[in-house]
Amino acid sequence: MDSLMRDLITGIGGYDRCVTEFVRVSQTVLPKRVFYRLCPELHNHGLTPSGTPVFIQLLGSDPDLMAKNAAVAARLGAPGIDLNFGCPAKTVNKSQGGASLLKNPRLIYDVCAAVRAAVPSDIPVTAKIRLGFEDDQAFESVVEEIVRAGVTELTVHARTRRQGYKPPAHWHRLANVSQHIDIPLIANGEMWSPSDVRRCASISGCHDFMLARGALCRPDLGLATRALLDDRYYESMNWPQVQPLLSVFLNRNAACYDARYAINPLKQWLVYLSYYFPQAAALFAQVKRIKTVDDMNAALSRDAHTSYSAQSSAA
Repeated sequence: MDSLMRDLITGIGGYDRCVTEFVRVSQTVLPKRVFYRLCPELHNHGLTPSGTPVFIQLLGSDPDLMAKNAAVAARLGAPGIDLNFGCPAKTVNKSQGGASLLKNPRLIYDVCAAVRAAVPSDIPVTAKIRLGFEDDQAFESVVEEIVRAGVTELTVHARTRRQGYKPPAHWHRLANVSQHIDIPLIANGEMWSPSDVRRCASISGCHDFMLARGALCRPDLGLATRALLDDRYYESMNWPQVQPLLSVFLNRNAACYDARYAINPLKQWLVYLSYYFPQAAALFAQVKRIKTVDDMNAALSRDAHTSYSAQSSAA
């Protein structure tokens, strides 16, 4: 979820915070341009155009380097620093990054403590983990080390690295921890709908939630979830309301990236949207071989006209 998608999603509303894609920290203190590239919101005090804070996420295993890079991000105006100990990618794990650190709770403590010490006290330092690497035997130990290091909040993707993204998410493993730590515990994993979030709340005991892929499938998931948890009526976005966002997203990508690559993010988003909107699946089938921005804009215009005509007929 890059800055363009963050702008669209937070513009719809319902979210308290975003987190960037991870900034890989391995051998050096990164130049400012790397942080600005992954988080252009730094030019706007670390906020999306609609005013939602964007935390910069760091991934690495060297406490000193992580601390120095966190300090750079803080000086550039990041409203918070997030530490990634959950990425399951093999290439990342082979170089001692992401979820591989779950095998070494003390190293996680060292990274968290170093970053916390390097960042001004008014800037939150948060962390994200999984239940474990191969299994969840060390889960409580990892949590204990993170809390001891002074982290502000902890997000848990309720699966191990070995379990990847295979359902289900084991929300019950968060229940005991959520009652016994003095920092907010944020649940993550397999929340595709407001009812999923409510069920997670009941099982995990958590009051805060991180929505990831579900937010791409349903752009108003944040608003719909808040309404359900607050027992308020909410009328979900329909396809004619979502469809105009496609052109906005396409043309913003075309303005920021090489034209050869501008249409790929749109195609990827259509795949996510198809989980909730059958119209997105039908549109993807029509446009999946399109290679130019002009042709894609023409296809989107035709689809918008079709959607409008269908809506008018239904009315």
